[in-house]
Amino acid sequence: MPDINTPTIKLTQQLIQQPSVTPDDHGCQKIMEDRLDKLGFICEAMDFEEVTNLWARKGRQWPLVCFAGHTDVVPTGPEYQWQYPPFEARIEDGHIHGRGTADMKGSLAAFITATERFIEKYPEHKGSIAYLITSDEEGPAKNGTVKVIETLEARNEKIDWCLVGEPSSTTTLGDVIKNGRRGSLNAKLTIKGKQGHVAYPHLADNPIHKASRALAELADIEWDQGNEFFPATSFQITNFNCGTGATNVIPGVGEVLFNFRYCTEVTAEELTEKTEAVLEKYDLDYDIVWNLSGRPFLTEAGPLVEAAVASIKEVKGIDTELSTSGGTSDGRFIAPTGAQVLELGPLNATIHQVNEHVSVQDLNDLSDIYEGILTRLLAP
Repeated sequence: MPDINTPTIKLTQQLIQQPSVTPDDHGCQKIMEDRLDKLGFICEAMDFEEVTNLWARKGRQWPLVCFAGHTDVVPTGPEYQWQYPPFEARIEDGHIHGRGTADMKGSLAAFITATERFIEKYPEHKGSIAYLITSDEEGPAKNGTVKVIETLEARNEKIDWCLVGEPSSTTTLGDVIKNGRRGSLNAKLTIKGKQGHVAYPHLADNPIHKASRALAELADIEWDQGNEFFPATSFQITNFNCGTGATNVIPGVGEVLFNFRYCTEVTAEELTEKTEAVLEKYDLDYDIVWNLSGRPFLTEAGPLVEAAVASIKEVKGIDTELSTSGGTSDGRFIAPTGAQVLELGPLNATIHQVNEHVSVQDLNDLSDIYEGILTRLLAP
């Protein structure tokens, strides 16, 4: 039976029991700050509007290793659908059950306990250790990590190596590390026509007919072929809203939402330019609003990757896979500063689901993996 009385498991339960639905931190960062204070970290609140952020650092030397993550969780949905109350943190059958167990309070606890053991063993370690924690990752992500990074950049405080505790594993803890992410570019396209009666189409101008040919061409374009790290760029229409609901009215305006998940073979600027060229080709009367939610990033082989791979091998006895699949994370705000960024955390099988849970043994092992990474990077 896995040990359910370790500091990692106790801290995970304490964090889960705070109903910190985004953007409400609900005291989670104070719990972490109290532990970090005792280790000699200088803790700094960086709150922006409704979002609570914590920047904590021990040491002023370089290199700087940063643990990054979030205390906010997604809503539970109807609690009666859960096998156990979502904020009880009950342990059954070797698993901790509750909202945020995998995404990502278990990782936060493992960060802390790994740091505690490392500092106890190496009080005069090299470099510095930092924590960048936000309550805004599951929400709009406008006043969280991105604002903390802007503040750090303004005072030239640079992160060298960053571990993000997102649940990266697929079937076994440590089997996958995210060493990069695709970029995400969103657009809201408004196509203007003229409303009219279906019996008199010559007096109207149907925006659906006008848009369909352009959208079909955009869907058929091969934007790139990807590369050894990334799949090819994907264009997906996510919403098409048009019409009054009546069968005899030609609509006057159509609204289309679409997204690019794009790789390092193309830039956001190239995607916008090529898209608008297609729209112009079909002589559309349109407005388009672009929203870049993250550029792609990639951490290639280097000290951080090597330390993570070796630590996983030592603790779990497996060879890990480097992957750039999946959605976006706050790593997209950190990597552009020049930091090497990896995402490493527990299994992602139940994240954002009813009955989210994570293995007790996995969290204990994850703490050991994080400690191994710190040791390989900062031990004297």
